[in-house]
Amino acid sequence: MPPIKRIQGRAVPIRGRDIDTDRIVPARFLKTVTFDRLGEALFYDERYDEKKNPKDHPLNDPRFAGARIMLVEAGFGSGSSREHAPQAIKRAGFEALVGESFAEIFFGNATQIGLVAVTVAPEDLGYLFALVERAPETELVIDLEKMELKAGERVIPVFLPEAVREAFLEGRYDPLEVLLEAMDKIRAMDARRAGPGKQGEYGGGGQ
Repeated sequence: MPPIKRIQGRAVPIRGRDIDTDRIVPARFLKTVTFDRLGEALFYDERYDEKKNPKDHPLNDPRFAGARIMLVEAGFGSGSSREHAPQAIKRAGFEALVGESFAEIFFGNATQIGLVAVTVAPEDLGYLFALVERAPETELVIDLEKMELKAGERVIPVFLPEAVREAFLEGRYDPLEVLLEAMDKIRAMDARRAGPGKQGEYGGGGQ
């Protein structure tokens, strides 16, 4: 997995507290076999009417086209634990979320796919919303080594659990990849547990 140290790009402001996962990706899109096209479902019911006509929504606003960072308010990702929500955000081209707070399970699901979710103080978030809405061309720079966000003339502290920060910097945020990399060690331990002459549960043969 590639390390994630710095994310730079324009942002899109998504206002609303406690936006839940059903709003992020409606339940009918959960039947998909793969996540590949899930980005098309992102905020679908808030972006389109029954006849699939676009509504007035930031993600439909050409001023924010190509944004790589999403600004959100407190409690983002609440509700059900569906992993499709961060997948939809990631598949739509976003690399980071900046908000006041995130639902715990959503945050964990986002971290495991390399979707950075940092928090900032409420007053700093208010500044970012106002800045991006006024000047959509503004680029934000999130630096996970310095734990700061540069926006306009301001440098803003960002917050992330230290273990998560280290996982991003070291490229070890996907637990499945970590397990696969350690498979030889797992088999060796399995063989020792099975005992001499026995086959371990994971294919490790005892000596």
